[in-house]
Amino acid sequence: VQLQASGGGLVQPGGSLRLSCAASGSISNINAMGWYRQAPGKQREMVALITSGGSINYADSVKGRFTISRDNAKNTVYLQMNSLKPEDTAVYYCNGDISSFFRRADYWGQGTLVTVSS
Repeated sequence: VQLQASGGGLVQPGGSLRLSCAASGSISNINAMGWYRQAPGKQREMVALITSGGSINYADSVKGRFTISRDNAKNTVYLQMNSLKPEDTAVYYCNGDISSFFRRADYWGQGTLVTVSS
């Protein structure tokens, strides 16, 4: 199983970006997918999670600004980020709790850099 993230970049404060993460491989079920981020000098933190049942959790710092969604047919999860702030600058990692035909495991994408700066 592989996770491929895309969509990062440089944006001005108040701007928007949309991240995508596509899961591929021998997937039998995607139990949950989400986004984490790690800013320089800080620990990795959860940003948003969505389960197979549709439950969604957001970090308090992004509630009302970020929206996580999924396309089950494409095994893809999205993170729409609006009203971006400089403190949102970080490497964003896609995470998946995924069952393959052999096991259930936690998978990580390669990370995509989001820079919010004027």
